Amino acid sequence: MLELLELLEKDPTLTVDQMATMLAKPKEEIAREIKRLESEKIIVKFQTVVDWEKVGIDRVSAIIEVKITPQREVGFDAIAERIYRFPEVRNLYLMSGAFDLMVMVEGKNLKEVSRFVSTKLSTIEGVLSTTTHFMLKMYKEAGVILDDKEDDRRLVVSP
Repeated sequence: MLELLELLEKDPTLTVDQMATMLAKPKEEIAREIKRLESEKIIVKFQTVVDWEKVGIDRVSAIIEVKITPQREVGFDAIAERIYRFPEVRNLYLMSGAFDLMVMVEGKNLKEVSRFVSTKLSTIEGVLSTTTHFMLKMYKEAGVILDDKEDDRRLVVSP
């Protein structure tokens, strides 16, 4: 049920009744399908996007490029598993190109993120090098423009 997944990805706050109406399906079928998708780990999490800056909470985010030596028989997966278990890690991706892993981390301040890189990440056996990029401002998160200043700029057409 791709249509259901697309609806949920776009707006996880929709009720079963709303989705049933939008998809022209019985609500019992929608509820059953959502449960199945959750049990099969197709739906992994329902997520809210919060602009923490507007709440007055300061957080530091960084993207870390990591070069690693793949391990025999497990490749990149064993090191990736060690890294994704750290609570500071928000996202982790295997990449093609100049580096192997892209790690997205979050901390309370610059020092906390730096400490994570120097004491936890770079000390893992098989990690050859890291390059850290601190995010200065977030404009768009999970497909949502955080501070959309664009008004409707179409010209008014009048008779």
